[in-house]
Amino acid sequence: MARITQSSRVINASPVYYGWVVVAAGTLGVIMTTPGQTVGVSAFLDSIIADLGLSRSSVSLTYMIGTLLGAFSMPFFGRAIDRFGPRTMVTVIAALLALACVGMAFVTNAVTLLLGFTALRALGQGALGLVSVHVINLWFVRRRGLALGISGVGAALANAVFPSLIAFLIAVVGWRAGYAWLGALVAFTILPVGAWLYRDQPERFGMVPDGHAGKDETQTVVEENFTLAQARRTAMFWLIMGSNVVIAALGTGLIFHHFSILAQGGIGRETAALVFVPIAVVFALTNLAGGLFIDRFSPRALIPVSLLCLTLALLSPLVVASAVTAFIYGALLGVMQGTQSAVASSSWAYYFGRTHLGSIRGFAFTASVAGTALGPLLFALGKDYSGTYTGVLVASAVVPLALAGLALFVRPPKTIDQTA
Repeated sequence: MARITQSSRVINASPVYYGWVVVAAGTLGVIMTTPGQTVGVSAFLDSIIADLGLSRSSVSLTYMIGTLLGAFSMPFFGRAIDRFGPRTMVTVIAALLALACVGMAFVTNAVTLLLGFTALRALGQGALGLVSVHVINLWFVRRRGLALGISGVGAALANAVFPSLIAFLIAVVGWRAGYAWLGALVAFTILPVGAWLYRDQPERFGMVPDGHAGKDETQTVVEENFTLAQARRTAMFWLIMGSNVVIAALGTGLIFHHFSILAQGGIGRETAALVFVPIAVVFALTNLAGGLFIDRFSPRALIPVSLLCLTLALLSPLVVASAVTAFIYGALLGVMQGTQSAVASSSWAYYFGRTHLGSIRGFAFTASVAGTALGPLLFALGKDYSGTYTGVLVASAVVPLALAGLALFVRPPKTIDQTA
């Protein structure tokens, strides 16, 4: 039996397996990353440009630099999560994110905007997402895919709801006060909920992952727990990280320039905004289905699926010329995002264990966050150079297609003894 090192009245009072409480709390954490995600920041973009008198290219460059600077903090946050636990870290991270949102209300020039973007990207897209997915991983092994799939539905909901919420805030109180209100939302939701409900792995409380410990099951879960150094010596580590980076870069490029890309095919702004509906709906469905698939099979089989969907999504704008084809394009993006989310959230713990999960995900997440910085700039340069997105879309499509083919030949990692 696992040694009980902690006791919790909250866990003991739970009428269901506490892991499902963690899923609910972690999902709220994922939702509250939106103020620092591209889908959230982009909703403020036009207002920021107009108010500060900066060009779109200079704001895009500032956003890229801020994202890259924020990415470098991910290994630090990953190690801190392993050392101090998710409960302590979500409290610190959520408090800092709330302050970062309020700080956006006071930016006056490119320098202060850079500081604001850096904080938002490091704490919102990065650290809060890192700890919220991490805590769910700790409480599940066999049903990890389902648990993270449910959490992914929350992310899809945020992507569908927050742009409209932000537009409402900007219309009513302006973009500066709007960001301050988002800070208050973070402070009064995930900050207290995380401090109250996030907990370290169940073995610390005399429980087992998934909540099953019947007569035929031991009180310990046998799993390979790789260190970061050991994980980096496997081909699977680099495949997962490579696919995450490619999808983060090119997928973010598509979303960041969404309206401009569809305008190239004659799609108006109102119709382009509606494309986010099939993206969100299909994302939610495929993320949940992908989680169930991973529980039954493995994350590896979904990697080429998400990469092929990205390939098709990159080529689709070349033939989009109506609302119907635009919605099909949105559905492809939804499948890509849903399957990738299922893989990215569960694969690290699936292949490398939970003991050093924060360090492993923190290292890999640095590259993914950096990818989200480079993608929008790549698309902007392609458009500026040729006048259209056609060339950069076609050239970019080669990368996920090639990686999808490579993924077919990568095998699961060997045991630790064989990789040491």
